Amino acid sequence: MSLSGRRKRAAAAAQAKGVEALLVTHLPDVRWLCGFTGSNAALVLGCGGGARLFTDGRYTAQAKAEAAGVRVSIAAKPAALAACEWMAAAGVRRCGFDEAQTTVAGLAAMKQAVAAKAPMFAGVGALVAKLREVKDADEIAKMRAAAALGCGLFERMLGVMRAGMAETAVAAELEHAARRAGAERMSFDTIVTGGVRSALPHGQATKAKLPRRGFVTLDFGVVLEGYCSDMTRTVHMGRAGAGKDGPGERAVYDAVLDAQLAGVAAVREGVATSDVDKAARNVLRAAGLDQWFTHSTGHGVGLEIHEGPKLAKKPEESRKAGATRRNAGAEMRKTEAETLKAGMVVTIEPGVYMPGKFGVRIEDTVLVTRSGCEILTPSTKAWIEL
Repeated sequence: MSLSGRRKRAAAAAQAKGVEALLVTHLPDVRWLCGFTGSNAALVLGCGGGARLFTDGRYTAQAKAEAAGVRVSIAAKPAALAACEWMAAAGVRRCGFDEAQTTVAGLAAMKQAVAAKAPMFAGVGALVAKLREVKDADEIAKMRAAAALGCGLFERMLGVMRAGMAETAVAAELEHAARRAGAERMSFDTIVTGGVRSALPHGQATKAKLPRRGFVTLDFGVVLEGYCSDMTRTVHMGRAGAGKDGPGERAVYDAVLDAQLAGVAAVREGVATSDVDKAARNVLRAAGLDQWFTHSTGHGVGLEIHEGPKLAKKPEESRKAGATRRNAGAEMRKTEAETLKAGMVVTIEPGVYMPGKFGVRIEDTVLVTRSGCEILTPSTKAWIEL
């Protein structure tokens, strides 16, 4: 879909919310709508058509080159405030904005910027972000390329990792290879955790050494043309332990793999996101391991590493589990209403994390199709001993 087509869809969605204009300040949303990649931007979409991008003098040439078909205004003040002043002067009476991307202080500054001429600012939710959840053919091609680069990096690391190597050295080798292969940057801080540290779901790489015998988890992604990849593989250094005081390493790995495969098999258009979570979680429950699966099964990926939809438990299941997250109610309401649509790109990443022992996570990024899904990260998930 063309950028102008995206802007038309966003403008129509905003108009349906009862606003005359839409103020877009979240930079991934701005990029998706007009192609601009600078670090300071605000985009105004008129519900009758037309768009104007506000940025500063650092981006004069870049904005004109990237935001083709959009009028560009160079401002000497924050872009969002310049956009508000322009809307007030243009007579806009009701402006929509994404309240999740606007702080209380930011909204106060927006209102102050237009003073007595202030349009009414109306929260319209993550309108653009919801449109971004379903990828077009061009986006999917970019994500396939990013995922393929990530798979190649994993294959390379199998020949690099060795017992006694620092986690930070592993991360450095992987990230250096990624940049040499053309990655713009990493999607997030590379996770490398070995031995007992593999039980940390989001443990950062440290100077800790890879064990002579034990798990090593690699969770990483790269960015190509703005789009993220995301994958996790867990390998074993040396031979697996027998599991004297609980399930053994190989048994846990096999259960996580079965759960991950069940989650992938559940993905197709029209399926509730909570049902995908349930498919993976039920396998771990049957194996007596669900108490150590402490996060949701997956999330959307695109211009951001974490996008909608969220693949998590149903609200009632979350309440039974004693969910205590901030904004848990909003999260649960969102999960309840969501179903997968063809063109969404999501992760499937169940894990088991036993504090003081070890952890295992296996993650693929998949493209939702009408009849199922396409795995974009097809690197082997078989048991590997290094």
